[in-house]
Amino acid sequence: MVRKAIILSAGQGSRLLPMTEALPKCLLPLSAMSVLEWQINRLVDCGISEIVVVTGFYAEKVEERLVALRAHGINARALFNPFFKVADNLGSCWLARDEMSEDFVLLNGDTIFETPVLGKLLAEAAAPITLTIDCKEHYDSDDMKVQLNGDALTAIGKDLPLDAVDGESIGMLCFKGKGPALFKNALEAAMRQPQGTSSWYLRVIGAIAREAHVGTVSINGLEWGEIDYPMDLENARRLTRGWLVRESQTGNERRPAKAASA
Repeated sequence: MVRKAIILSAGQGSRLLPMTEALPKCLLPLSAMSVLEWQINRLVDCGISEIVVVTGFYAEKVEERLVALRAHGINARALFNPFFKVADNLGSCWLARDEMSEDFVLLNGDTIFETPVLGKLLAEAAAPITLTIDCKEHYDSDDMKVQLNGDALTAIGKDLPLDAVDGESIGMLCFKGKGPALFKNALEAAMRQPQGTSSWYLRVIGAIAREAHVGTVSINGLEWGEIDYPMDLENARRLTRGWLVRESQTGNERRPAKAASA
């Protein structure tokens, strides 16, 4: 089973200013917990026992939260990205490449999800690299769209032709077997290019898909959200309120990580 996760949480979230003026996006409060704590709870629910959080903007605040979580038995630690102001998330992945020596899950720091989302990815991921996707009726310019051949990824990007879009990436991937080494090698090659520091890691995934099989798992019908704008934050708070109600109705006890709220 996959036991490790890497969360990319180095960014500020400038589109959420002034809420993120002195607080990284991953620590914004959602119902009982911060974004990061919701993520960590779901990871722990699915058997992830080692969590690495790539930090940057106000890293010390994230590190303080992780110390509190470790006091509750959560194995989560920080990895500081000193280049977060000048590099996109490809740089954070490259910085964390030494953590990619085993099977792992990679998660964007602004993606929240109910536990079955990650559970489905872990249960169905069969390729060395597997991308989690969802489908909807309409896509906007900010969606990370995907094209598929069956369940195989053929292209990924925000500017794909809408008439050829088969879904969108939710910002969660699973790397198994040869997948970690394949990704690490591709990261090294991408960072040697002139545009490396300004690139997204999903462009690397798209490049890999042109040479090797990158699988996908659809979580259509399950609940998740990406937090980029204030309206996304309100939607995330609505979702998490619903999850808390659902958990209370089923009698699920709150895990220690949930006790360390924002």
